[in-house]
Amino acid sequence: MKALLQRVSSASVTVNGRITGQIDHGFCILLGVTHSDTTKEADWLVNKVTGLRVYEDDAGKMNLSIEDVGGEFLVVSQFTLYGDARKGKRPSFTEAARPEQAEPLVDYFVTQLRERGFKVGTGVFGAMMQVQINNDGPVTLMLEKNSN
Repeated sequence: MKALLQRVSSASVTVNGRITGQIDHGFCILLGVTHSDTTKEADWLVNKVTGLRVYEDDAGKMNLSIEDVGGEFLVVSQFTLYGDARKGKRPSFTEAARPEQAEPLVDYFVTQLRERGFKVGTGVFGAMMQVQINNDGPVTLMLEKNSN
């Protein structure tokens, strides 16, 4: 499971001209699922993103988590995170999980964040989405949990 996490001052997802998810300050997470992923990888990632200390404290040091600052999440499924463009000009997406596997894991990830008390906006799985991200920092991290 991969997550491209961006700290944002605001973010939103629009599908067919309608906003399906939006947040104020927090994290926009583009989330990719591969074939071997299970709830174990999703749980690891939930723990990671909720505990990351990438917000400044009073001394200007990155010591605060999203929970400490009352942040929110926007989660957008993104199979292209598993795109492989090493050969040729057209990426291969064979490492991305099929929708019937990926969608329940994305939903599980979102549910786990909500159960921890976070406001979570989402895109629409499999839809053509326009994502607006207003970076805060910028702070952008690639997080990955390989199944073992």
